[in-house]
Amino acid sequence: MFNPLLLFARGLDGIAVFATIFWIWVLVDCITKESAEGNDKIAWTLVILFAPLLGAVLYYFVRRPERIKAIGH
Repeated sequence: MFNPLLLFARGLDGIAVFATIFWIWVLVDCITKESAEGNDKIAWTLVILFAPLLGAVLYYFVRRPERIKAIGH
């Protein structure tokens, strides 16, 4: 029997897996590629850890492009 709630729940599972993988990738990117000068690395790591999805999205769309532009890629 077709249950639309089960289909919805499976869709949410997929979104949760994607969000977790994205969060881990952004956290690793921040820890490994952010400059050790100043407090940017520590601040962004704390933002990503304590506001997981919002912090990861902010880092990806705000800080990461600035860092990439600064190193000339």
